[in-house]
Amino acid sequence: MSFLKGLRCRECGRDYPKEALYVCEYCFGSLEAAYDYDGIREVLTRDKILKGPKSLWRYRELLPIDGEPKAGFYSGYTPLVKADILGKELGVTNLYIKDDSVCHPTCSFKDRVVAVALSRAKELGFDTVACASTGNLANSVAANGAWAGFNRYIFIPANLEQAKIIGTLVYSPTLVAVNGNYDDVNRLCSEIASKYRWGFVNINLRAYYAEGSKTVGFEMAEQLGWRAPDHVIAPAASGSLITKIWKALKEFDKLGLLEKPMKTKVYCAQALGCSPISTAILEKSEVIKPVKPSTIAKSLAIGNPADGYYAKDVIAQSGGAAATVTDDEIREGIKLLARTEGIFTETAGGVTVACAKKLIEQGIIPKNEVIVLTITGNGLKTQEAIQDAVGKPALIEPSLASFEERVMSGRKTAPAAPAPSTIV
Repeated sequence: MSFLKGLRCRECGRDYPKEALYVCEYCFGSLEAAYDYDGIREVLTRDKILKGPKSLWRYRELLPIDGEPKAGFYSGYTPLVKADILGKELGVTNLYIKDDSVCHPTCSFKDRVVAVALSRAKELGFDTVACASTGNLANSVAANGAWAGFNRYIFIPANLEQAKIIGTLVYSPTLVAVNGNYDDVNRLCSEIASKYRWGFVNINLRAYYAEGSKTVGFEMAEQLGWRAPDHVIAPAASGSLITKIWKALKEFDKLGLLEKPMKTKVYCAQALGCSPISTAILEKSEVIKPVKPSTIAKSLAIGNPADGYYAKDVIAQSGGAAATVTDDEIREGIKLLARTEGIFTETAGGVTVACAKKLIEQGIIPKNEVIVLTITGNGLKTQEAIQDAVGKPALIEPSLASFEERVMSGRKTAPAAPAPSTIV
C-alpha cells in the first residue's frame, strides 16, 4: 500500500501528480513528497518498525514509493555510537555519533537517498539514471544503479578526490568530468535532463531522492529509545540533509511515535571556504549569497545551495545556530574523531566535529543534553586531504635494539585504555 499522495510545491502549496517533476510551473518553487498521514497513523507503529528489515526500508510507509522497494536493500540502519571518549574531551555528557560512514554499500549516507530515487525511477519506467555529484553521490548511483540494472551517467567536477573517481569508475558507468565546480556541473545536468529522458536523481527525481535523508532522523529517534535528540549538528552542502532530518523528527512526533514531544535544535556546519548557508545565519541575513567554493571539504562544495533557504528556516524554527571552520580545523576534527572514537570520517565529518567543538566551547550547545553529530562519509575516500597532517611512521631496522632506540627511548609508560564507546 502506498501513502504517497503526490508532490507539493514548498512555496505556494500547489499539488502535482507523482511524476518526474521538480519545480512548480507557477512560482518555480521546488516540489516535495506529500503523504496521507492519517492512513500512515493507522498502520505504522513502533512494533511494526522494530519487526521491519534492518535497512532504511523499515520506514517504507514514510518514503515516496508506490510498491515494494527495488534498490538499496543494504542501505541504512547504521550505528548510533555513544561517544563517551570524545564527549569527555569536549566536556559534554551525552554525545552520540550517527555513523553513516559504515554499513552502506559505498560508505556514505548518499546510499539512503539513492535507494529511494532508484526505486522510484523503476516505478516511473526509467532505464537510465544520472546525477551531478561532488563524489559520494557518484559512488552511490554508480554502485546501486549497477545492481538495479540501470544505464548510468555520472557528472562530476574534474578536480574531485581521486579515491572518489576510482570509487565510481570501478562500477563501469559513463563518468564525465567537467571543467568547473559543482554549480557548473549542476547547470549542465539541468540542460541534459531537459533533453534526454533520463532519471536524474538530484534533478527531476529530487523530490523522491531527498526523502531518503529522513531515515537518518528516523534512526536517531528509534535508537535513542523513541526520543528526539536535544541537539543535532549536520553538515550542509545543498542544505537538504538538515531539512529532512527536521522533517523526519516532526513526522515521528506528528504520528505519536516519540516518547516525548520533539524539542530538537538543529545546527548547520559548513567549511569557511564554502559557507553560504552558515554565513547567512551568522550574519542574520535574509539573503544567501552564492560563493565560489575553496575548501578541502569537496563533498560540501556547493556554492549556490538548492535547499539553502529551507535549511536556514529550519535553524531558525528549531532555535539552532551555525558555525564555520577552516581547512586546518577540519583536519583537526577528522583526527580528533579518529583518536577518540576510532571513527575515520571524510572531510564533511571533520567539518561536523570541528563545528560541534566550536559551538560547545562558545556555550551555544549546553553540556548536559543529548547531542548527535551526523557523520556522513568514510575517511578512506578523502585521505589526501590529511596526508600531510597525520605524521609519518617510525622507521627502524629489523632488530629489537633499533626498536628500543628509535621508538621506546624517552617514552613514558602507556596510560590505561579508556572504556570503549557503546553502539545502539
